[in-house]
Order: sequence, then structure tokens, then C-alpha cells
Amino acid sequence: MFKASMNDARLWKNLLSAISTLIEEADFNATADGIKLRAMDPSHVAMVDLEWKKTGFDEYQCDKSSTIRINIESMLKLIKRIKSDETLEMDFNEETKEIDFILKKKITKKFTMPTLTPAGEEVPTPKVEFNSKIKVAIGNFKEIMEDAQTVSDHVKLEASSDKLVVKSSSELSRVNIEIEKDSDVLLDLDVKENSIATYNLNYLAEMVKAGSALSETAMVEFSTNMPIKIEFEIPDKGNLIYYLAPRIEVE
Repeated sequence: MFKASMNDARLWKNLLSAISTLIEEADFNATADGIKLRAMDPSHVAMVDLEWKKTGFDEYQCDKSSTIRINIESMLKLIKRIKSDETLEMDFNEETKEIDFILKKKITKKFTMPTLTPAGEEVPTPKVEFNSKIKVAIGNFKEIMEDAQTVSDHVKLEASSDKLVVKSSSELSRVNIEIEKDSDVLLDLDVKENSIATYNLNYLAEMVKAGSALSETAMVEFSTNMPIKIEFEIPDKGNLIYYLAPRIEVE
């Protein structure tokens, strides 16, 4: 049996929206400790890794580990009209392989959708050594990514011991943004070795935007021409992690 509830249904909607930036279908692995999800996007250049503890729910019951595969977009359509102060209950029926979503406020709305056959494959965690670890204020970092998007669809990050530089350029224009250490944007800067890497902004900006709905800060980690890791921690509830492969530039 798997059953869980949240007093603020919008939190689950934000989690789903964050996942949907990369994938359409996903296996939610429900255990006695909470829910985990790890999946690659169809192009295999990005990955999402979600761990949501049982303490992230207001009520949680799972007496048998279950893998529940769901179409994320379909689920979002069912609960897209969530209103403030509505509660959400989720109930998975092992026999019918259906999951109920019950929204409650002044009225009760129950949506039922079938689950899908689990993929049955485990996505490994990337084994990458990160030379640069940067804690950022996510609201400011989101604005920086949006500034970079006005110029190009890719962005170059350059980390040194005293600052983070964000560059974006095209044939017509370019932008150069320098963020000094100990600023209100860089809350922590730990650079073992200067790092430079370029990433696809269509992915990166969406990851940052999605995470900004869940957390006020993010830990950004990368090394020269290596994948970037962006982790959003939600205290006492769980964390959301994205990985994105670099865009290798040809000299």
C-alpha cells in the first residue's frame, strides 16, 4: 500500500513541474523512507534525481516498496487547477494499478489515472569529480540565466577563487556577467582548480527556473568541460538534483 498527503498541494505540483522539464514519464520508487526518482531525458544529455523523504509529506504510508510509473504531463493536467490551501492525497491501488489524486478544500475533487509498466532499468549516478562548488542565491542566478538567454542558447561558466563569470555570445551580441566572491549572489565559493565549461541554456535555464519554485538557494558544481550538477535542498523534506552534460566547443 502507498498513500501520502500534503497540506499544500502546490508543493507537489512544483515538484512535478521540475521533473517535467526533462522527462515525460518516470518511475517513482516508493519505500518506507520516502520517494525516489532518477531518470535521463530522451537525448541522454541531462538527468534529474529526486529524493523526497517521508517527512516531506504530512502523512505517509508505504508498507510495501512499489515502483509507480506515471506520465508526468498527464498528472500535471489533472492537478493543474490546484488552488491555494488545497490539500492533496495520493493513493495507489496495487490491484488495479491506478492512482487517485484527491484535492480538498471547500469541495473534494478526485482524479484517477492508470499507471504505466515500470521501465525496470536503474539509472546510475554520474561519477564526476567537481573542482568548483558554488552556493548561489537562486533568484539572482535565475535572472542571470535569463540575461544570458537574451543573447544565445548556450552559456559559458568560468569559476576562479575570487569570482564566477557567466558569458554568452552570438554573431550579433554578447554578455559578460561577473559575480564577486562574498556577494549577495555567491553565498559560498570553493574552487580547487579554475573551471571553464559551456552548457546548453535551453536546459540549464529551465532547471534553474524549476528549482527556484522549491528553494531559495542552489549548490552549483562543475569542472572544466565536465557535467554540471545543480542541487536544490528543501530542508526536512528532500532534495532535487539536475545533471547536464557540457557543450564541447571546437576550436
